[in-house]
Amino acid sequence: MTNKIIIGTRDSKLALTQTQKVTQKLNSLHPHIQFEVLNIKTKGDILQDHPIESSIDKGFFVKEIQEMLLKKKIDIAIHSLKDLPVDPIPGLEISAVLERDDPRDALVLNPKIQFNNDLNNITISTSSNRRKSQLLKLYPEIKMKTIRGNVDTRIDKMEKGYCDGIIISAAALIRLGLQDRITYLFDSEEMICAPGQGTIALESREEDKGIKKIVNSINHKKTSICVEIERSFLKKLEGGCTAPIGAYAKVVEDKVLLKGIISSLNGKKYITNQALSEYTNSNKLGIELAKKMLLDGGDEILSEVRG
Repeated sequence: MTNKIIIGTRDSKLALTQTQKVTQKLNSLHPHIQFEVLNIKTKGDILQDHPIESSIDKGFFVKEIQEMLLKKKIDIAIHSLKDLPVDPIPGLEISAVLERDDPRDALVLNPKIQFNNDLNNITISTSSNRRKSQLLKLYPEIKMKTIRGNVDTRIDKMEKGYCDGIIISAAALIRLGLQDRITYLFDSEEMICAPGQGTIALESREEDKGIKKIVNSINHKKTSICVEIERSFLKKLEGGCTAPIGAYAKVVEDKVLLKGIISSLNGKKYITNQALSEYTNSNKLGIELAKKMLLDGGDEILSEVRG
């Protein structure tokens, strides 16, 4: 059994905070093992002005870390699950996920802006097509601007007048201790989150049985089932990480409820639906809901988006 494990992560403040959360859990169960963290810069961190929509599906925030894992320069990779493309890399697998934090999208407004439950005619920034389309569905007169950068950078840009507000993952703000900046949280009736949002994932090599056993010791089973359903929904739609697609699964007593949305980029066309399955027999829930929504008009919407 190894006595030293190297963990690879992005070097952003959020990624390092997430990695600390992981290492604390691993240390508590495996005190005899030394966990060393290696910070890795990805293209997503370096190319701050690059349009995110054209690149995230190719592993914009994870590719360099996965390459280090395949080359055995690190033993475990830690990711925000929503950044991981749904098509697996040969030789790698998601070996564990932590219990999901708040999956909702959060609105952060400049303190100078009075929030009155109406965002029409003010300028909101996001780098997500999913958030943009669902905001436009709710507020057709809203003004949208693209924004890049880490959480602190986005907040700083907003406060310097770039926009009136931004939409960010609630989990990211909470992990960074910035929950007091949240103006409003969108529930799943208003905005359905990205597949896997709020979840920290641990990736390892398929061949490393010993590492996989250690990693799997901190896996949260219910979260794992829910996010796998969400990712299978996205994969069946062939939407990729940047398509205006949302999916959120949760355990309700002994069942799993999945909500999904397919939307046009301008939010004018959309389909929402949901499905319920027994917890012990939910592995095909995402695929079945995706099939139904494609037949109900989702295929036409996605064809327009791809065009």
